[in-house]
Order: sequence, then structure tokens, then C-alpha cells
Amino acid sequence: MIDRSLNYGRHNIKAFAKKLPKCESVLDLGAGYGADLAIAKCVWENTKLFAIEAYEPYIKKLCEQNVDVYPLDIEREVAPFDDASIDLIIANQILEHCKEIFWILHEVTRMLPIGGHLIIGVPNLASLHNRMLLLLGHQPSPIKSNSAHVRGFTKSDILSFLESCFPGGYALRGFSGSNFYPFPPLIAKPMAKFFPTMAWGIFFLLEKRRPYEGEFLHYPVSEQLETNFYLGDR
Repeated sequence: MIDRSLNYGRHNIKAFAKKLPKCESVLDLGAGYGADLAIAKCVWENTKLFAIEAYEPYIKKLCEQNVDVYPLDIEREVAPFDDASIDLIIANQILEHCKEIFWILHEVTRMLPIGGHLIIGVPNLASLHNRMLLLLGHQPSPIKSNSAHVRGFTKSDILSFLESCFPGGYALRGFSGSNFYPFPPLIAKPMAKFFPTMAWGIFFLLEKRRPYEGEFLHYPVSEQLETNFYLGDR
């Protein structure tokens, strides 16, 4: 039986966190009930935890864990943090739900200092089961029209997006996969470890490497993308 809890890749996030120097502050975008922040707290006992979360039951759970919660719209609002003020930002299973990826990465990159880190976890459009679905003429599971997902990602697409918008801005420090449909955990775990680009979920540890000057907001304009992306008050 498939264990869908593996989709969230919490073991991947913990492994990434253990590779980092102590993070004084951690922000989780779409924090849910706080499982990823609990990992950060386990690795760095005295770190300051922040969350952006709009769902009221989750907000209550986060507050019970002494997390500072901000119920704002990450696709259109400015996060209440200074530039270069957050050591680690986590975006786990959130970007596939969002159209305004340029605005989100603008805010993320603004908040990170040089040497700060970003962890991204997304469903993998190029997973083995999605390749088989396409081969049979079926819709890949991460971007079905009747689901909450509006974007699909692969490893190469994420890295190409970051490099094209913010050249030399992020360095990949870790990459891994989690879960492997349609197999049970006993098979899925080693398969995801050895064949991460075909796993259900893909996870990135990225380090900010240079100063940020608003490049994520400049890109859609300079490339004349024919979609009305939100780019702030310009």
C-alpha cells in the first residue's frame, strides 16, 4: 500500500537542515500544522520560528507551538520581514498551488541574506508514474484540472527558472526524492533515494549566493511574458 505521508519528504527536510550551520530564524510558507517547523526546532533548539499561514485551524495549532504566524496572501502581499533577515525559508508542497511564482520568489529572495538557504519541495511532473500516465495518454497527477494544483515542476525546470530569473543567485546544495508510486514504503524509500528524479516528490536545498536587486520582478517584463503576473506596485 502506498504511504502518502512520504510525499511531504520530512526526512529529506531534516537531512537538509542537519547539513546547515545553526539557523537563528526559520520561516515556513504555507506552514500547515507545523510539521516542518518542528523539524527545524528539533535541529536548532532555540531558533525563532515564523509561519505564513491563512487557514484558521492551522493558525491555532501553530500558535500553540509558539510560532509567530502571519495570515497573509503570499501571492500578493509583502511579508512583514526586513531584507536579509531570515536564515532559512521552507516552501514545501506550496508552489504547485500558486500562479504568482515570480512574486513569491521575489519575496523569498529579498528576505534571505547571502549565505541563507531555501528548501523547496514539490510534486515531480517527471516521476515514474507520471511518465507512465502520459505514455498511456492520461493527465499527470500533479496538474489535473480538477485539483488544487496550478503548476507542475521537474528538477531541470526549477533550476532553469531560478537561473534564468536570478543568474548566479542560487547554488544547489542538496537534492533528493521522496516516495515512489505505485510501490509500498519498503520499496518506495530506496527507489526514491537512488532514482530521485523519478520519485513522487523532489526536494531542493538552495543557497543564496549574491545580492538581490529585484530580478524576479524584472524577468516577466523583460521577456514580455503574455500573462498578467502580479509584480507589486510598479
